[in-house]
Amino acid sequence: MNLLLFAVAPILTIILYIYFQDKYEKEPVGLLILSFLFGAIVSIIIVTTIYLFTGHFLPVTDEFSIWQQFIQAFVVVALSEEFSKYIIVKYFAQPRKAFNEPYDGIMYAVMVSMGFACTENILYVLEGGYTTAVLRAFTAVPAHATFGILMGYFMGKAKFSNNRLKWNMVGLFLAVLFHGAYDFFLFINFIPGISIGAFISLIIAIILSKKAIKRHQNNSEFKIP
Repeated sequence: MNLLLFAVAPILTIILYIYFQDKYEKEPVGLLILSFLFGAIVSIIIVTTIYLFTGHFLPVTDEFSIWQQFIQAFVVVALSEEFSKYIIVKYFAQPRKAFNEPYDGIMYAVMVSMGFACTENILYVLEGGYTTAVLRAFTAVPAHATFGILMGYFMGKAKFSNNRLKWNMVGLFLAVLFHGAYDFFLFINFIPGISIGAFISLIIAIILSKKAIKRHQNNSEFKIP
């Protein structure tokens, strides 16, 4: 039970932080919970299905091949996972009437991302124990949050744009780019010191995420002058 609490605690912390950053017009709690559950269940099913396909056609035959690890990081893992989240935000959240300001893109994308991260984190923590729980609380979990924020920023922008496809794709691209970069530097840890690149990419993603949140807050039509 304690392990489960350790696995879930960082997820809840991030959700509450993002929720309270939605300062001017809160989203229906029911939709947020559904988004989380879809991320925790549906996106996992989508990812697993894609993994079976990409894992078959893009196997790692040489774990010391930088190119193969690049494909694993950006295509097999990052694209699969972020696409599964994107699909839920696009077809479940974005069309909703409650999705009525750009910040909502961040809110829903983070809920889906945290749902996914919750399932993933529980599996890793139950296997790896408290050390894994603490390590992931400061790395993988916030990383998933930043991927969601960056995707959601542009999906929120897309909802109110005449070029929705363009901004949706930009959001998906950035999520894949940062997710792929984070994983890639971890996957090629056979190069001494290279793993620091993952933390640098995470720091950059956090900085950009904070700016994205602030910008949508400032541009909210519900903000009282």
